[in-house]
Amino acid sequence: MNKAELIDAIAANAGLSKADAKRALDGFVDATTGALKKGDRISLVGFGSFSVSRRAARTGRNPQTGKEIKIAAKNVVRFKAGSDLSSKVN
Repeated sequence: MNKAELIDAIAANAGLSKADAKRALDGFVDATTGALKKGDRISLVGFGSFSVSRRAARTGRNPQTGKEIKIAAKNVVRFKAGSDLSSKVN
């Protein structure tokens, strides 16, 4: 599902116009991004939680040449599915 299809689904399920659904989705994405940039954790009960964790620097290997390369440390976004979401998917 791409963004346009998600907007259509939100509009249909919530009884909103597509423009309102797009604004709501964009607002959610902006708020989530801002909170994660600050290092906050976002929990949506029944759906899951988003958090930021630090990935340490490490040594990797270029698959074409076999030469070792250094991979820099960085922050990564993690998502852990909630129990309700997990049970509905399985």
